[in-house]
Amino acid sequence: MTRQGNVLVASDLDRTLIYSSAALGLTMPDQQAPRLLCVEVHEGKPLSFMTETAAALLAGLAADPAAVFVPTTTRTRKQYQRIRFPGPPAPYAICANGGQLLVDGVPDRDWRRAVAARLAAECAPLEEVHRHLLAVSDPQWLRKTRIAEDLFAYLVVERALVPEEWLKALTRWAEERGWTVSLQGRKIYAVPRPLTKSAAVREVARRTGATTTLAAGDSLLDADLLLAADRAWRPGHGELADAGWTAPTVTALHEAGVLAGEEIVRCFGQAVATLTA
Repeated sequence: MTRQGNVLVASDLDRTLIYSSAALGLTMPDQQAPRLLCVEVHEGKPLSFMTETAAALLAGLAADPAAVFVPTTTRTRKQYQRIRFPGPPAPYAICANGGQLLVDGVPDRDWRRAVAARLAAECAPLEEVHRHLLAVSDPQWLRKTRIAEDLFAYLVVERALVPEEWLKALTRWAEERGWTVSLQGRKIYAVPRPLTKSAAVREVARRTGATTTLAAGDSLLDADLLLAADRAWRPGHGELADAGWTAPTVTALHEAGVLAGEEIVRCFGQAVATLTA
């Protein structure tokens, strides 16, 4: 059942709250490494993790009646539903970079229709962008192509083999058609510019009556979310960190990897406690 809350906490997931084995970024000796909790299993294999401390802090945050925790991800609904966070289920979740709004786990059809209408009016169609991606990608480094929720496309690549100039050229081509390109790990996303996490977060804030929004994210696709929040945090890794990106209301953390995820949840909890004291 959905609930009200004074503070809306909207967080990106991959490489912000949860981390694959390759993204953990643990540099200390093994005996000093934090204990990890698996929060996602796919095809019988553990896929994503948080520190046990982060998991406990998140469970407390999700149970706080003053806060509404909103997972906010570029993942599809199916990919998101593989995640098992500690604590009570999130009453709202934002998937497909803002294209899908889940209310108690059920897609909001009115929101999806409104998004589709805006995309049709403001940017080139998905079919055109997908054809271009297939035409210009090199089989030497392209591993998979995917269309997500009939909203955007992404490539799975061997990142080290992708020429930097190719990525720059794709970015320019996409911008001319109202699309954004983002490189995250082994995935290259092409996303319509009007498809934003911030728009969906504003809708959740309206529905819950939240007066303050907190946010976190690591990629260029999260920049609009961070700017729209009253306070926000970004980890010491990712596209935003690599670009040195920040803003007056955004705190750039020094921590990187899974320990950054722990620090982000800690910052969320401290901020909620201060705001609602």
